[in-house]
Amino acid sequence: MDITQQYLLDTYRARQHGEPVPPAPGSRDLQVVRAWRNRRRFRAVLAGRPATGRLRRALRRRSPSARPRATG
Repeated sequence: MDITQQYLLDTYRARQHGEPVPPAPGSRDLQVVRAWRNRRRFRAVLAGRPATGRLRRALRRRSPSARPRATG
């Protein structure tokens, strides 16, 4: 039985018993990935590791002292 068939069976049983229908498979995938990424970033901060990648570039763009000065 694949995941879709199991979901349909669970939905049918929930309706027969008057219970709430379970969420569709894959409907919360993005939410789970975001939570995992945020937790990983938070743990990195607690461990004292510096920001890397896109986050570091974004922080560098906002900081006026990190911008190269024009010589002329």
